[in-house]
Amino acid sequence: MVDLADFRRIAAGDAFLCIVATSRADGSVQASLVNAGVMADPLGEGDVVALVAGGGTRKLAHLRARPRATVVARAGWEWAAVEGAVRLIGPDDPAPGVDGERLRLLLREVFVAAGGTHDNWDEYDAAMARERRVAVIVRPARVYSNG
Repeated sequence: MVDLADFRRIAAGDAFLCIVATSRADGSVQASLVNAGVMADPLGEGDVVALVAGGGTRKLAHLRARPRATVVARAGWEWAAVEGAVRLIGPDDPAPGVDGERLRLLLREVFVAAGGTHDNWDEYDAAMARERRVAVIVRPARVYSNG
């Protein structure tokens, strides 16, 4: 049985590069390359898959309209997928208990969980605010792989 630990291990094998798939209004799939990682759910219990999305992206518009996603990690020929409901937390997607300061720190946490590092966190914070970046939290309903 595959779990989020397997997803994390596989994602780490290729710099946390993952494909996220969302649904368009016509039911077709839109996919894009992102960095995603596993972290504790910032508003609940258990672990989630998280990524940061730009404020004006199509994936974010899709997730606002249809809040479900599949995130696939791969390293070599091994892959794992996580499907689930999505929670968005950002300047245009408020969440209970998440003020501006908590959002700033949350975006850092997601970035680090997805393998990111930064030499100037103030610069990172400014870019996240300017680009109206959003934390995309995928609560795993299904985890599966080819393993």
